[in-house]
Amino acid sequence: MSAIPKPMQEREPTPELHSGDHMTREEFHRIYEQMPEHFKAELIGGVVYVASPLKLRHGTNHPALSAVMFTYRGHTPGVQLGDNTTVLLGSDSEPQPDLFLRILPEYGGQSQTTEDDYVLGAPELVAEIAHSSRSIDLYKKREKYRQFGVREYLVLSLDEKRLRWFDLTEDKELLAGDGIVRAKNFPGLWTDAAALFADDYGRLMSAVNQGIASPEHAQFVERLANKKASNAT
Repeated sequence: MSAIPKPMQEREPTPELHSGDHMTREEFHRIYEQMPEHFKAELIGGVVYVASPLKLRHGTNHPALSAVMFTYRGHTPGVQLGDNTTVLLGSDSEPQPDLFLRILPEYGGQSQTTEDDYVLGAPELVAEIAHSSRSIDLYKKREKYRQFGVREYLVLSLDEKRLRWFDLTEDKELLAGDGIVRAKNFPGLWTDAAALFADDYGRLMSAVNQGIASPEHAQFVERLANKKASNAT
């Protein structure tokens, strides 16, 4: 008499993330870590947003703003630049901002680095390149960044051809009268908005270098160094 075959053990379905899913940050993070390497999604206010493929306009404007911040970071010990890095905010948000600048914890910054190498808490400054994501970047994401303590927010709005600048501690948009955005929380970080869109590298770097050479940048660097020294004692 032949043996009766045993039923095949059912496999657990592979978890997935879809735009519009509602979940906690803990659940989102657990599933996200099982997704393919190049998959990108964010959790904003408990809602999942899966990124669409990036278009050329996004990809060609991102490096210019990144170059400004990279140059500034190179002359400002205690400041860290992040590019598309996961940030853990509260219980319902896990964005991956296009760029952020933060003051490192040992220099008095407000965010921490987790044991598994994520940023926990709000960087002092966040920047997003807004095109297809404009409605999210300027509204829901902006509000969540404000709620969880991001102090300053830059949105490079490609459709408007504007570098929009927000003081989130005051919850208001700021205007750069001469076209140079001078960051409040990172003294000496000067960005020539028109040069960004004109792809004028020389003018863009000229503004950055002027900011780095300014007295307020020197004072900021000194403050950061003093804060690190006091934390070390």
